[in-house]
Amino acid sequence: MLHLRLITPADRTDDVVRLVETTVGTTHLVVLTGAARNPTGDVVMCDVAREAGDELIAGLRELGVDRTGSIAVENIDLSLSERADTAQDEAPGEGADAVLWEHLADATHEESTLTVTYVAFLAVATMLAACGVMLDNAILIVGAMAVGPEFGPLAGISTALVRKAPRLVWRSLWALLAGFAAAMVLTAGFSWLLDAFGLFEKSMVEAARPNTAFIWKPDWMSFVVAFLAGIAGTLSLTSAKSGALIGVAISVTTVPAAANAAVALSYTDYSQTWGSTWQLLANLGGIVLAGTLTLLAQKTFWAWQRERTAARLT
Repeated sequence: MLHLRLITPADRTDDVVRLVETTVGTTHLVVLTGAARNPTGDVVMCDVAREAGDELIAGLRELGVDRTGSIAVENIDLSLSERADTAQDEAPGEGADAVLWEHLADATHEESTLTVTYVAFLAVATMLAACGVMLDNAILIVGAMAVGPEFGPLAGISTALVRKAPRLVWRSLWALLAGFAAAMVLTAGFSWLLDAFGLFEKSMVEAARPNTAFIWKPDWMSFVVAFLAGIAGTLSLTSAKSGALIGVAISVTTVPAAANAAVALSYTDYSQTWGSTWQLLANLGGIVLAGTLTLLAQKTFWAWQRERTAARLT
């Protein structure tokens, strides 16, 4: 269940209340007349089944509540109420399958903005991966994958494509490309520094490295894994299952590929540089394609669910 707290102008409260009452899956409606001070107006609160939340939020935005008042949405961890149970039964589909498009757009917008913190995380992850590939240490590679924040912009691109929001596409693409470029430049400098201290050497790049050689030898399986990870990552975002997203992060070799490309370039090993770059591009492309198709499938599925519910109630 979701809890909505709305501030509405007095002249729009009746419309808002009517919308809440006619939306399938809502309950626990409370109206506090004149309770709001900034902005001035009424406070309307209600609970709604997660699977009906997107429809209600979209309706509230059509009424202009987000412009003239406010819409706050919170997750309810526990609701002991027969009315809540009835609301969930009446709402179409299952809550675990529901997509809150406004929440997804807001989350991906935040995660797909080029910030100092984002670049710092990506740079540190790439440097960790550089240590992993030079030492042929799979544990360091897994740790670097978990630290990397690159799934945010990738999800932002997919969300923007489905919602036809070109500004978010470019913002996400800029964060992705500029972030990786900065991380790779910093990692190349990091590699030169460790070489000066005798911790890195060219023979480490030229070694067989059986545990990490796959990073600069892309094949179709790289794309398949990235595609599957893109599906899982998108589902984890839409269902708010962060544990699954961590699993996605450590299954795709984006950060390690960027790290190996930077290190190999610093030692003028262009073969590994190109191989790692292709690995990186294949993984990024597979995730974006899978994320976009997954969101389109979810959008189609929920449109069908709403049609079924409407037909059942008429």
